[in-house]
Order: sequence, then structure tokens, then C-alpha cells
Amino acid sequence: MFMKFKPPRPIILGIVGDSGAGKTTIAQGIVQILGADRVTVVCTDDYHKYDRKERAKIGITPLHPDCNYIDIIEQHLERLYYGQAILKPVYDHSTGTLVRPEYVKPRDFVIVEGLLGYHTPVMRQFYDVKVYLDPLEELRRVWKIRRDTTKRGYTVEQVLKSLERREPDSARFIRPQREYADIVVQFYPPEGVPPEAAGPNLNVRLILRPTIPHPDLSYLTDGQAPTGIRLILGRDRGKPVDILEIDANVASEHAHELAEKIWSHLPELAPVEEELFGNYQDLYEVRHSHPLALTQLLIVYHLLRKYSDLSELPLAPPVAALSLLRYREYIQMAVRHERVQEPPARPD
Repeated sequence: MFMKFKPPRPIILGIVGDSGAGKTTIAQGIVQILGADRVTVVCTDDYHKYDRKERAKIGITPLHPDCNYIDIIEQHLERLYYGQAILKPVYDHSTGTLVRPEYVKPRDFVIVEGLLGYHTPVMRQFYDVKVYLDPLEELRRVWKIRRDTTKRGYTVEQVLKSLERREPDSARFIRPQREYADIVVQFYPPEGVPPEAAGPNLNVRLILRPTIPHPDLSYLTDGQAPTGIRLILGRDRGKPVDILEIDANVASEHAHELAEKIWSHLPELAPVEEELFGNYQDLYEVRHSHPLALTQLLIVYHLLRKYSDLSELPLAPPVAALSLLRYREYIQMAVRHERVQEPPARPD
């Protein structure tokens, strides 16, 4: 499925969103399309400083930057970007504890998903594609309650209290990261359908910002667009964007038509059957969603296009490594010239 040459470094995808926004679901489908042997997945939520009991004692939420080793995330993103392995922390969400770290070696594609992936300029420079998940807030709450009560051992009351406690940090630290995304993904139920009853029947609105080149889908605006799929020119927070809307009830043949259009922009690559992606866990049942599948496919389009174009792309500057190098050079110079001035702060 992939081109013969191997790029000089991995392609880095960022998926950021609030807790329960669907980051892992999006990532799983992308892995299915690309192949697990070519993808490394890293979760920035593993970089918590404190376990669940310590957070409760201190009175801090995992959404706050002070609760996370932001500097280590920056260093590890840099290492992954240059194709180097990391010793990644591991946070066990089922028990709320920090466990044995994991040796992680980047493959051709690295998916970095979590709460604070775009928090600093240093982090943001190492992504090739940045996605922000922005589902309807009522829908996110439903998803978080279902996940945390079935997989993480919480009660409904505990999840609701957690949502209330986290809201200030969510507004202050998580949602502002939406500004830096190339693609904003908004799932929402059809009109008149309550979020808790929507199930797989969710529309999706994809805000395609001009920060990266999107595939030519102009056929969707020439009067021949299939029912349930629309491409419109719009504005997002005052800036011009393309908006691709896919309805929950889009017919399979129309969904397949759009998928074929996206794949047609990747002539070197063989299409993957949609049955292999677009799936999600609804309590104890696996379901399929055309809007979800097409969202994952569009993101993969960008990863594969970056993969084929990588030989022409410049590398980001080695921030952490360069800072450490300059520190060492200063110390060596100070020793040679017997300087007594204070050296710059040593990088962590």
C-alpha cells in the first residue's frame, strides 16, 4: 500500500480534545487503515506527575499543565520527530496509578493523542497534521459517562462531579488548543435527537483550515453532490474555511463515492475496505459509522500525502537538543576562560 522509499523521519499526527471527546476511537481507525506495523501511538495523558489519590489530595485536575511533565512531552515529541526511541511514562486509567514506563520506538507514522498536545509552541512545531476533536458538549458528557463507568470503575455521580470540577481547567487549557488545529472535527446528533439516544446516528462537521492543502472535493459544490454530503465555504471564528458536512443517514453508496474521491488523490496507494475502519464501541457492542469512517480516511489522506512529500519538507529545529548543546558549549567556554558569571539555566 505504501510507496517504496522510506522517509527520513516519521510523520507525526496530533489528536487533541477534552476527556471523552473520542480521541482513541479516531486513532484506532487510522491505525486500521495504515496498518498496526507502521504506526506508533503515544498518549500525552501518560505524562501525569501525580496519580489519582495524589491529585485528589493536592486538589489539581489532570487537565492542568502543572499536573503534567510538559517539558518531558516536548523532549519526547522531539525525539519521536527525529526517529529516536523514548522511555514513555505509563498511567493506568483503570486504577489511577503510575506504572512501569514503556520503551517506544517510532514507526513510519506516530499518532500523539491526549489533552495537552498543542499546549506549547515547542510541541506544536513537531506535528505534520493537527486535529482537534470538538463534539457537541452534551454528547461528550454522554461519551465520558459511558466510558468512565464501564472501563474505569467510576459511578455516574463521580463522573458528573469530575466534569464540574474540571470545567474551569477545560475552558482555560483544553479548548483554546482548538485554535492551532488544521482540522476540527465536530460530531453532533441530528436535530431533535437527544445525545444519549443518538447511538451511531451522528452527523459530522469537518472544518478544513487552509493551513494544510486538502483534497479537491469541488465536485461536492457543482450541483452533483450526493444526498447527505455537503462542502460549503464558511467562516470559523472569523476566518475563511471549507466545511465538509456528512449526515448520519448518508447512504452507503454515497459514502463510498466520497471515499473513492479521496482515494483517487492517492494513486500510488491501494484503497482499504471501509469495514476495517469507522467502527466504535457502543457500550458492549461494536458499531459502524460512515461519518466516522470518512473522517478517519480524510485524516489518513493527509498523513499519506505528507509521507510521499516528506523529502521536500524542512525539518523542525531541534529545540531541546540544541538548548542542551548550547548549555554544554557555555560551560566548556567558561572553563577555558575561567569565567565566573552565572551560566544559563540548565535545560531539564
